[in-house]
Amino acid sequence: MVRIGITGHSNLTDDTAELVAGELRASLEEQRDDLVGVTCLARGADQVFARVVLELGGTLEVVLPAADYRERKVKPDNAAEFDSLIANASVHTMPFAESNRDAYMAASEHVLSIVDKMIAVWDGGPSGGHGGTADVVEAARNRGLDVTVVWPEHAARL
Repeated sequence: MVRIGITGHSNLTDDTAELVAGELRASLEEQRDDLVGVTCLARGADQVFARVVLELGGTLEVVLPAADYRERKVKPDNAAEFDSLIANASVHTMPFAESNRDAYMAASEHVLSIVDKMIAVWDGGPSGGHGGTADVVEAARNRGLDVTVVWPEHAARL
């Protein structure tokens, strides 16, 4: 069993999400028989990854940053997608009551502690705040985890 985690931007354009899904499919295809995807299930890269993992027949593990994550952070236009994905996953909720930057980083650190390698859907820029993609990539590399960066040509963020 290969456990692969994801970190990445939540504000991908629709075209970029399709490009990323294609690259993730190609990257994960070789692992499809024993694939476990681990994600915090944020909008954008995390959810694209989750869909691809399930499409390939893998299993999904979700690490929610806080008890209020669904109510506080999942927007109405993304609720059906979030609910569909989480319904097909085992779920671990971090011991935080409220979703905030500390909870996000703690959830990412938990992901890093249980995976064999990471994929980062990342444009290479700095984090927009504590716990952002660049911070998670740095933490993964500091742990000695293999990090595959995915940022297709013509990719863009909103």
